Amino acid sequence: MKITVEHLNFYYGAKKALTDISIEMKANEVTAFIGPSGCGKSTFLRTLNRMNDIIPGARVEGSVKIDGADLYASGTDAVLLRRKVGMVFQKSNPFPKSIFENVAYGLRINGMAKGRELAEQVEASLKAAALWEEVKDRLHDPAMALSGGQQQRLCIARALAVRPEVLLMDEPASALDPIATQRIEELIYVLKKDYTIVIVTHNMQQAARVSDATAFFWMGKLIEFGPTPSMFTGPREKLTEDYITGRFG
Repeated sequence: MKITVEHLNFYYGAKKALTDISIEMKANEVTAFIGPSGCGKSTFLRTLNRMNDIIPGARVEGSVKIDGADLYASGTDAVLLRRKVGMVFQKSNPFPKSIFENVAYGLRINGMAKGRELAEQVEASLKAAALWEEVKDRLHDPAMALSGGQQQRLCIARALAVRPEVLLMDEPASALDPIATQRIEELIYVLKKDYTIVIVTHNMQQAARVSDATAFFWMGKLIEFGPTPSMFTGPREKLTEDYITGRFG
């Protein structure tokens, strides 16, 4: 699923948080958003599945299209959209239920599976999130009993269960140790075969390792966007170079 954003402005009430953003993210690639704290990365990520809709006074101008369908057109079903565009947050947020029920939740409420088929789809989602081998004998244990890295992979499995086409990740490894972080990065690399992935990260090395394209944001503006190798070795903008080389941020 290709994501095309044209002349996007975003407001929290009277405050303009994003200014004139145009970007095209290719299908089956990982696009990383980098930039200092408060530069608009996460706000922009949330415009891609209308998560900002729930904030009072939030307003969007411009268009966001996924394979040509405008997310903000009147008549767009936001619930259906969020099924198509899954999201994984910075802090793993498993439900206070069993491992199995966490993954089954979206399938149940959307009426997508039951009985044997439900069990098969839970298994497939846990396998896709590289977690099945670790939990297959304890599916009915509480999800909260898992380690931080396992909980984050469980949240990825939960997002994948409803068969999205796009996966948004807001700093998915920032709270994890290096080994758990590596597992998440390896998983992202595998998942892009089937999904278009957009990741917000503070970690420059992580962006360089996992992404095909990188977008640099600064003060609510998209400063530069391009293939990750050229962004890190020969950025066009001085501001990008200064940030990537650690002169500020």
